[in-house]
Amino acid sequence: MDKHDPKEELIETIFRNGTITAVGILLAFSLGFITHWAANPVPWRFYDLFAVVPILVGVALQMRALSLLLDMSSLRRPVYDRASRIFMAGLILTACGVGLAILLDVFEMSAKGTLPGA
Repeated sequence: MDKHDPKEELIETIFRNGTITAVGILLAFSLGFITHWAANPVPWRFYDLFAVVPILVGVALQMRALSLLLDMSSLRRPVYDRASRIFMAGLILTACGVGLAILLDVFEMSAKGTLPGA
C-alpha cells in the first residue's frame, strides 16, 4: 500500500493511546525488576546470565515497541500490529527470564538445604 493511501486501515487514536499506556506500565515494571535485581547485595553468579540475558533482550524489545507506538505512523494498522508483536515477544522473553531467575534461586536454595519447610 502507498504511504498516503486514503483506504489504508487506521487505528483509533484512543485505542492506540491505551496501548501506549499499557506498554509503558509493563515496561516500567520490567525495568524496575531488573533495577531491583541489579541492586541486590547478593553476589551474582555465572549462571544468573541465563536469566539476565532474556530479561534484558525482552526489555529492549519492549522499549522498541514503545518507540514504534509513540511515532505517528503507528496509527497505520501494519505498523501498530508490528509494534504489538514486538512488545509481546519482549514481554514473553522478560517473563521467561524472571521465571528462570526464580527457578535458579529455588534450585540453589534446595541444593544448600535452605528452603523453607525443608
